Amino acid sequence: MSREEMRELQSERLRKMAAYVYKNSPFYTKRFKQLGITPDDIRDINDIVKLPFTNKIDLRDHYPFGLRASSMSDVVRIHASSGTTGKPVVALSTQSDLERWQESFSRGLVAYGATKDDVAQVSYGYGLFTGGLGAHDACQKIGAAVIPMSSGNTEKQITLMHDFGATILCCTPSYAMYLGEAIKDSPYPRKEFKLRIGVFGAEPWTENMRKKLEETLGIKAYDVYGLSEVAGPGVGFECECQHGLHINEDYYYPEIVNPTTGQPLPEGEVGELCFTHLTKEAMPLMRYRTHDLTALHYEKCSCGRTLVRMDRIMGRCDDMLIIRGVNVFPTQIESVILSLPEFAAHYILVVDRVNNTDTCELKVEVKPEFYSTDVVVLEGMRKKLLAKLRSVIGLGFQLSLVEPKGVERSTGKAKRVVDKRKF
Repeated sequence: MSREEMRELQSERLRKMAAYVYKNSPFYTKRFKQLGITPDDIRDINDIVKLPFTNKIDLRDHYPFGLRASSMSDVVRIHASSGTTGKPVVALSTQSDLERWQESFSRGLVAYGATKDDVAQVSYGYGLFTGGLGAHDACQKIGAAVIPMSSGNTEKQITLMHDFGATILCCTPSYAMYLGEAIKDSPYPRKEFKLRIGVFGAEPWTENMRKKLEETLGIKAYDVYGLSEVAGPGVGFECECQHGLHINEDYYYPEIVNPTTGQPLPEGEVGELCFTHLTKEAMPLMRYRTHDLTALHYEKCSCGRTLVRMDRIMGRCDDMLIIRGVNVFPTQIESVILSLPEFAAHYILVVDRVNNTDTCELKVEVKPEFYSTDVVVLEGMRKKLLAKLRSVIGLGFQLSLVEPKGVERSTGKAKRVVDKRKF
């Protein structure tokens, strides 16, 4: 599709979407009126700048279904991601929404060279996280046989990968590297494995990591991009050229804006990525601010595709961390620490990457009235906090407790997080 044809399609769909949310979403009806606009003001895709921005705060403030635009009887899937206050960010889908998501992700699979003759081992987590079911449905859509492994249980992962003849592996890049290293220690020679394609996402990874994954697993490694609020993995995908990720812009219209002013930025300039749903029924979002920093490129790719390409995510314009595929905010950690009476509001989190796997070292200060030199007492407190952190955040930490005043104070803004990873 030429750029002109794409913009005509996007304009048509944006007009319909503006009318749809104005009629069916009280949230957007109110936003439109606050801005003094109606659907009649949206004539083509250039008018998208007239529409209101949406962000995670809006989703949390209207938890759980306050941004729903379809009847609940038409909703067939509810996904959710973790949030800073204990309330998850919810994403709803109708059957049509799921089919468009499957179409989006399956475009990527075909670009990777996947066919109905492949056997796909899906080792993303299943459940509220969109990775597992997203990859599962897309692989099934192209006719591939799916092994719904989910994450964890590495020994069984390797055994079934070998015995079932998996040719595609879908998981986070760090877990893929762990699997590759575990294969070396397994009773199965690597030459007996049939893996040829890796579909990796949910966390940042580098070109060096790609090379190591390809060498370790004997595959071609591809990046996939998505976020639960928009659709999950498959919003963007690499092609064989791997010069950025193609965005399925006929479903999810991308913009790059200045993170501070919200003003649109020109092609090729780095800024905050925003998405507007063009076909979503259950919970469409207008100009949703992802906080991901990247740039867009509209020239035709050497692969022949005309879909816009985005650079790899260069960072974030908020304080969210992605650790082993899990979204973590420092405020989440702080809220867990402060929910227990034994601990002060002073901690340091050091995130690093060792052997291609994220590590989390957390140092927490004990209040004077609870501090003890008794090792058994301290260990009891440590296990208590560790269990709650894992329960709320879903991650394991290398946790150490320190005496009162053991965490360095700052006269300025406190430095709670040290991220030593290089992306």
